Parts: sequence; C-alpha cells; structure tokens
Amino acid sequence: MRSRSTRPLLCMALALFLSAAGHTQAQVTLNKISTDTFTNSSSQHATEVEPDTFSYGNTIVSAYQVGRIFGGGGADIGFSTSTDGGNTWTHGFLPGITTFNGGTFSAVSDAAVAYDAAHGIWLINTLPIGNNTQLSVSRSTDGINWDNPITVSTAGSPDKNWIVCDSYPASAFYGHCYVEWDDTNTGDTIKMNTSTDGGLTWSAALKTAGNDGGIGGQPLVMPNGTVVVAFNGNSGNMMAFTSTNGGTSWNKAVKISTIKEHGVAGNLRTSSLPTGEIDGGGTIYIAWQDCRFRTGCASNDIVYSTSSNGSTWSAVKRVPIDPTSSTVDHFIPGLAVDTSTKGSSAHLALTYYYYPISKCSSLCNLYVGYTSSSNAGKTWTASQTLTGAMQLSWLPNTFAGLMVGDYISTSYASGLAHGVFANANAKSGSVFDEAMYTTTAGLQAPVDAAEVSAENDRPVPGTRSDIGPRQYWDLEHTKPIPPYLKLGEPN
Repeated sequence: MRSRSTRPLLCMALALFLSAAGHTQAQVTLNKISTDTFTNSSSQHATEVEPDTFSYGNTIVSAYQVGRIFGGGGADIGFSTSTDGGNTWTHGFLPGITTFNGGTFSAVSDAAVAYDAAHGIWLINTLPIGNNTQLSVSRSTDGINWDNPITVSTAGSPDKNWIVCDSYPASAFYGHCYVEWDDTNTGDTIKMNTSTDGGLTWSAALKTAGNDGGIGGQPLVMPNGTVVVAFNGNSGNMMAFTSTNGGTSWNKAVKISTIKEHGVAGNLRTSSLPTGEIDGGGTIYIAWQDCRFRTGCASNDIVYSTSSNGSTWSAVKRVPIDPTSSTVDHFIPGLAVDTSTKGSSAHLALTYYYYPISKCSSLCNLYVGYTSSSNAGKTWTASQTLTGAMQLSWLPNTFAGLMVGDYISTSYASGLAHGVFANANAKSGSVFDEAMYTTTAGLQAPVDAAEVSAENDRPVPGTRSDIGPRQYWDLEHTKPIPPYLKLGEPN
C-alpha cells in the first residue's frame, strides 16, 4: 500500500487555551501534517509516533513511525516535508522497506533525518525489522521523492540508530555521513558506519577505542569536522565519544554526567535519551530528562551540559520551566539550536512533553510544552503549552509502555523554531487518532514573555513576574536490559 500527497494537508486549526503550573495560557494553532492510512492487521491504527526533524535552508524534513506495532516499529516510515520554512507540508511514506509498501520487512522503526550538502542528498536512516533486522538509508534529492532503501549494515542486532552528515565546506571531511547504533547481541556495544558518497555505500561498523556500550547515541558534527556522539551509557551516565579523522577511528568515551531519572507515571514509554545540537560557533548542547534538582527525585526537569570539544563538559544546568517545588514532570525533550547564532547569543528552542502532576497514576493528562532562549541558556522564556490534554488511553501500547515516542524533535528554519510531535485525540471505537503535528507558524519568543534565569529560577528584573525497582527494555527488542543498565529509581 502506498499513498503520497502532492499538496499540503489542509491546516487543522485548534485554538488551545490550556494552562498548567508554570505554563502560560496560550492560543496556538496547529497543523496536522500527516496521517496513518495503512490497514494492516499487525498495527494499531491510526497512529504515528517518534518523529525526527532536520532542516537545511528553508527545507524541513520530518520522519516518523506510522501504524505502531506492539512488538516493535510500525507499518512504515512516514515523512512530512516543507520547502518553504514550515508554511506548507507534503507527506508520504518511504517505499521498499516493509511488505505493506513494496518491501520485504514486517516492520520498521527508528527514523532519523540528515542532509548531505556536499552531495545534495537528504537521508532518512531506518531500522527495518524482520528475520534479519538491519540498518538502511533512504535517499532523496528534494526531501519528497524517495528511492528504495540502501543497506548500511546487516551485522549484529542493531537498535536505536541515528545519522548525521558533515555539511561544513571548510571541513576536511565535508560530505562524510555517519550512522550510530548499538548492538544488542553484545551488551549494546556502540558502533559507527561512515559513508563518503552520499549514502550509496557504507564502511564496516567500527567500535570505540573503549568498546563503549549504551543506547540512544546522538552524533553531531562540529564546524572543524570533529564528530561528537553523546549517548546513555551502560553505567547509568551520560557519555560522549569523538572522532577527529572522519570516522577512521573513534575515541574512548568520556563522562558528561551521571543520570538521575524519575520514573514517569502512567506506563508511558520514556527514557533519558540525549537530544543535542551545535551552534554556529561549535558549542555543543546535550539535554535529557533528569530529576537531580528535585527533592526526593519527585519529578524530572530538562537538564543540559555544553562542550566546545566533546571531551570536557560543563556542569549540568536545568531549564527553569517550572519552580523546583512544582509538581510538573518534564520528559522526552527535543532541543534545537539556531546555527546562524553562536556564543552568548545562541538561540535555543526546546519542545517537550509533560504531566502537570507527576504522581498521576493512570489518570495522567499529557501535554506538549515549549520554551526558548536567545542568550545561550542564560535566561529562558516562560513556557507555552502547545497541545493537550491527552489521555493515556488515546495512545498505542508497546512492550515498553504507551507511546508518543522515545524522542521528539525541533528544528530552526529562517530563525523560527518548528517542533514536530505526536498529538492524540479520543479514539473512535478501537481506532486511534494519533498523528504528526506542528505549529502553523514557527515559534519565537513572545515580546512580552517573562524570562526566567537558569541560575535562580526567578523572573529577570524588568520582565513580568506573574509567571512564575523499574524494568528497562531494549527499545526495539523484547528482552530485558541487564541489571547494570537500570537507569532510574522505582516510581
């Protein structure tokens, strides 16, 4: 089955007047940019989960699972592409992967997007699932018309892949693309593949010098060509490793920080996976959900660390979305950095999910929030609610819990932030209504929004002052992670 639109979906105007502790009451208009049209019996329809986005110039490409399957992956990978900075969108499905759209695999998961400027190629990295799960990339010259997939690796048992390309013309490794994954057959050993021809061919997988293991690796390329990969390590620490020779070898990982995670209520599928980007001057930002700033680890904040080289990292700071005394639980962040800005003037944007009350059992209300900074995280705007409240019964189930995604994504285009996220409405009988949404207009800091200092959690002077033991699983494999991979505390 295949369905591709040649015109953008009609805007779905949703006037949302929503409020929660610490979040502004805002009117936000959303655009539904895709929908699940598959009918296979193995999926929960109509569902779409776990988007990634990437932008280059005025083009934004998002990719996500369509028709979520309980045991792993979806019926296909969908894409939504805007070539005019997020004003209009075209959507469709990747061909040649699953049996539901001209391929041979029973499911596909973990879509990640990159752009190779040296070869003028968009790439969506995927994890086809079947008798022989493997890594693939789909290629496109325009982000709308996609070729059948190319195999990256058939080695091991891959999980939680990610992709990035070096698109800096001054870099010695301009045109190198890198795929990261972990091998569940060998204790989640991190492995890397490299392409120098626009994703047509790929090197053999390489391990780090430290034989490091973990999950959720996020590769990033600095302007000088250094590749930095942050990941959630087997030791329960946020870790990072680098390559300075275009992927010929990979250095031993260093510790960014310990991870202290509050178990999210309601059987919602979440984990402290990193989200990260690099500003125009080469400063790296890595963020994740973490409860270290909360008494008794009562709920998660979104926290982050920065680096100028991938080897030494700053002390962890929290994004001051709510006071640390609040009941709000924040999780599944998607961080964007505007690469046209840098240093103390770097623009950051953060989209995330949250519960207003962390101890909510099964009666949890799920929202999407947004905040931004125009000064490299020194201060942040008062948070805005983008959508909600979603009831957990509106979400598809998986072996690891109810799902909107293990990650979401935010990207800048023309100075405005565009978050893409799964939003659910009430089911119609047994049929779900969970699809990909973004804001109709790009997000920027409102001129009258209060800014909150990351250092003291108080409104900045001169602005408005009224706003003030768990089982873990490999993410796409139905087997428990060994005990040393337990990342959090009992909820």
